[in-house]
Amino acid sequence: MLSDEALFEALLKGDERAFDVLYERYERPLFGFLLRHAGDAHEAEDALHEAFLAVLKEGKGGRPKVSFRAWLFQVARNACLNRARSRNRGASALEHVAQAAPSMDAGPEPVLEAKQAAAVLRGALARLPATLSELYELRASGLSYDEAAHVLAVPVGTVKSRMHELVRRLREEMAR
Repeated sequence: MLSDEALFEALLKGDERAFDVLYERYERPLFGFLLRHAGDAHEAEDALHEAFLAVLKEGKGGRPKVSFRAWLFQVARNACLNRARSRNRGASALEHVAQAAPSMDAGPEPVLEAKQAAAVLRGALARLPATLSELYELRASGLSYDEAAHVLAVPVGTVKSRMHELVRRLREEMAR
């Protein structure tokens, strides 16, 4: 299996199949990230397509200085923010719940407990400042600290300190 960077290099050389592989690899995680960011499926889909169009256009400028994944998430985030600015709306609150759906074979209690835990987590995330909830979304989408730092255009040390604050605040909020 080719790396993202190798596929991107192939795309720069005109290999359209490389684009298809990258799209297939990142469509779902990127759409999930954008959906949580925009709060609307149509907006997320539009931003997703804008991001991949930007890959085709901006890719002509050469390879990104960071991992392809971090660069793609940054491009997608910027597309989403630009769409929000152009509509004269503030950025939507980020919300994400990692739900492990329990089996119905185990009975209704685990399902109810999972739904209650998800609701508590959603509430806790809604009360966080945007800088922390956005970092939560990036990390939940699988980005490393370095990649999140690139997407947010902040030093890695800032990401680490925000992550520490995020964990502390979530613990406090979940204890309420």
